[in-house]
Amino acid sequence: MQRKADSKHPPLPFAPDPAALQGLPPLVNTQIRVLILGSFPGVASLQAGQYYAHPRNQFWPLLAAIWPEHPQPTDYAGRCAWLLERGVGLWDVYASCQRQGSLDSAIENARLNDFPVLAAQCPQLRLIAHNGGESHRHARLTRDLAAQTLRLPSSSPANASWSFARKLEAWRQAMRMAGLLPLSD
Repeated sequence: MQRKADSKHPPLPFAPDPAALQGLPPLVNTQIRVLILGSFPGVASLQAGQYYAHPRNQFWPLLAAIWPEHPQPTDYAGRCAWLLERGVGLWDVYASCQRQGSLDSAIENARLNDFPVLAAQCPQLRLIAHNGGESHRHARLTRDLAAQTLRLPSSSPANASWSFARKLEAWRQAMRMAGLLPLSD
């Protein structure tokens, strides 16, 4: 029997926290070969209900540069369909958390997403690409879900130590590893 929280009895550890931020649903289909895992959507993404909505995040420009022969739509629904057509899906390691602002370092009381359930929906999954260090901290939980796991340099504007060109080469290499690009250009 679950007790009601009050001043004498704080909420049980497994009870959902009504103040927690909720992440976005996975963007996947049965054809994806790469799953890009972020940590948790930033404020702009949560407000828009869209992955990588911050205008300075380099996620969408990086993917557009990987496949320049297939122009990326400008609307979000079109971008999502475009990404899935390339064999790439999106999700985050955290289903919910508490956080002030958008920095990964501010994430508290995080609850992980259910990776085995997702992997069962993606039978062609070959690579889980962690977008940044916070996501990659959980690579041990995703290693059994795909043939390979990899840490990508974060597409976040907070990752200013990597140039766009350097990030692009790392991201391009990930797509080659998964068979989504030829091994040499």
